[in-house]
Amino acid sequence: MVTNETKGQLVIIGGAEDKDGDSQILREFVRRAGGTKAKIVIMTAATELPRDVGENYIRVFERLGAAEVRIVDTETRADASSSTALEAIAKATGVFFTGGDQARITSILKDTQIDAAIHKRFSEGIVVAGTSAGAAVMPDKMIVEGDSQTNPRIEIVEMGPGLAFLPGVVIDQHFSQRGRLGRLISALVQEPAVLGFGIDENTAMVVTDNQIEVIGQGSVTIVDESEATYNNMNEILKDEPLAICGAKLYILPDGYKFDLKTRKPILNQSSVAHVSVPVGSANP
Repeated sequence: MVTNETKGQLVIIGGAEDKDGDSQILREFVRRAGGTKAKIVIMTAATELPRDVGENYIRVFERLGAAEVRIVDTETRADASSSTALEAIAKATGVFFTGGDQARITSILKDTQIDAAIHKRFSEGIVVAGTSAGAAVMPDKMIVEGDSQTNPRIEIVEMGPGLAFLPGVVIDQHFSQRGRLGRLISALVQEPAVLGFGIDENTAMVVTDNQIEVIGQGSVTIVDESEATYNNMNEILKDEPLAICGAKLYILPDGYKFDLKTRKPILNQSSVAHVSVPVGSANP
């Protein structure tokens, strides 16, 4: 069973979120982090352009009314014990991981004092958000890299440790735009996870307790393999096609919700857009 038992909220963004218009997703992050009283820390570990990227988010968050916005730039693991950074996180009501390279985030931050501090504040109720690479690091096992727009095979995806804000799942971003269903299924079957989430650009899933709400322009694709009847993982070499039968597929747009405990969408009587169908891929 996948659950999020901590008190904090997650805003997991598929990348390319609107920063110049209504900024629906970033607006929701600021609102949940305290609105005009929000104290936001921007984590730029993922990017090689921390000042440019960080200042762009400062501009957005200040425009939306956050009370305080600070950049925490960690270029090396030594920076991840900075007393100034730890003080900023201790006071933060929201922490935001930028895009870039997810492997940079984990290589610099995982199992450091900053990592522990953010998890502590998350357990106390703050909002943790991440976009693109910042979204990829949210599970305990993350997609490090992989091929898009291809059929599922073991070789197309490389997995590694994530930051474990939402354990037991697999998350992929830029999902529809880069054709990553094959990549998500390949990752999901390889890891001991039952749910895979593919998040479109300018779209986010907000995790509160054990409930997910989709916001934004696109959709969140959910693959549930908890009741899958068959896969050929133990029969193939890494470059051979992967088969999976009996998995479930959900595609949820803005406003739809999903229960992590029951692994089912939360639908009202007027909801007619949801379809649950088996997912199968097999090559004889």
